[in-house]
Amino acid sequence: MIQNKKIQLQDLGYKDYQEVWDYQEELFKGIIDVKVRNRREEANLQTPNYFLFVEHPHVYTLGKSGDLSNLLLSEKQLEAKGATFYKINRGGDITYHGPGQIVGYPILDLENFFTDIHKYLRFLEEAIILTLAEYDIIGTRSEGETGVWLDVGTPFARKICAMGVRASRWVTMHGFALNVNADLGFFDNIIPCGIKGKAVTSMHAELNAQIDENLVKEKVVKHFSELFEAEFSSYKGL
Repeated sequence: MIQNKKIQLQDLGYKDYQEVWDYQEELFKGIIDVKVRNRREEANLQTPNYFLFVEHPHVYTLGKSGDLSNLLLSEKQLEAKGATFYKINRGGDITYHGPGQIVGYPILDLENFFTDIHKYLRFLEEAIILTLAEYDIIGTRSEGETGVWLDVGTPFARKICAMGVRASRWVTMHGFALNVNADLGFFDNIIPCGIKGKAVTSMHAELNAQIDENLVKEKVVKHFSELFEAEFSSYKGL
């Protein structure tokens, strides 16, 4: 297979979670179909790579190994808050998505880059850590807990970016959720990522200022492309 380090970028804007999940699955399946054809027919077709940005209406999602008891709301309470809930096929426990949060879904064939899921997750974290550093926010990792945190090892440890991915045949989907201007009150309705006793924060809360989300996206793309030695291009999608 000829490696393809080009990534097709699309900002989907404000979209329903289910609609984007279906779209991810469509792109994910398309990549796998090419890989299956390459192996079955001894073809040498390039596999595409995608990177989706999106902002979701209020929604809670639970990973395949998650514990439903970490959702602290009933169905009626969810409705009252204008939120939805989905059990999905990524790793990790429960998280929240909503307005003011940048969600990134890299749908990559890792055989175009490297075949190491651990390295992939660390590179995702690093892209966010480098982005935060441009705002003088010191992000770091917490051992055994995927994502990006602040003040790890202190009583004030708090998560600023959650991550959860799915991978099959080295193809990835789902991704990260960076709290930029998000309403952190919605996190009070869950035990975020199933981790008790640790807070959640946002760039807005840390800097006490409204953050330009488009500028943050540009910085994430810049660092992601450098880490993955990839070239981004815009495309028309959903």
